[in-house]
Amino acid sequence: MREDAKTPERHAIRMARKQKIMQERMAKAQKDQGVLLVLTGPGKGKSSSGFGMVARALGHDMKVGIVQFIKGKFSTGEDRFFRNLPNVDYHVMGEGYTWDTQDREQDVRAAEAAWNIAAAMLQDDSYDLILLDELNIALRYDYLDRDRVMDDLQQRPAMQHVIVTGRYAPAELLELADTVTEMKVVKHAFKDLGVRAQKGIEL
Repeated sequence: MREDAKTPERHAIRMARKQKIMQERMAKAQKDQGVLLVLTGPGKGKSSSGFGMVARALGHDMKVGIVQFIKGKFSTGEDRFFRNLPNVDYHVMGEGYTWDTQDREQDVRAAEAAWNIAAAMLQDDSYDLILLDELNIALRYDYLDRDRVMDDLQQRPAMQHVIVTGRYAPAELLELADTVTEMKVVKHAFKDLGVRAQKGIEL
């Protein structure tokens, strides 16, 4: 780092420029609408981020719907914490990881049952935020009709927010989304160090 960049004067000039840019952006952003967020990519943190936004929404007394695809054969900390809270409608609908079930018909039935619940939430404007955890995996393996999923997402109430997580988000969903974040792996304790899934971190 250049030495002059550390001086209080130089820092103040840079922050003043940044403040001006941010104020101009905020002045232009005057629209309110429900936001579709997609959290994808091979890195850790997609579901964790989704549940963080669930906690944030609950802090504003918003009603939240949660539907978990794929996951379901083991108990998680988020299930134990969020399930019985006020304003939370929580459904764990998966049959476990696809490499464990090895039964496509079973996985399709589970995904379709989960989507029926999700679709009902997407038609109900009493839900302020909906988390569709690991939906991308169900879409990747064609467990669900993509056109139906995209239509249901597009036709939801105007102020309803939706978070979709999971690797391999399809192009149609990325195009439809308002915000997309792709998680990148730098290092992972399980793959690189042989560390089992830990409570409070993965479970």
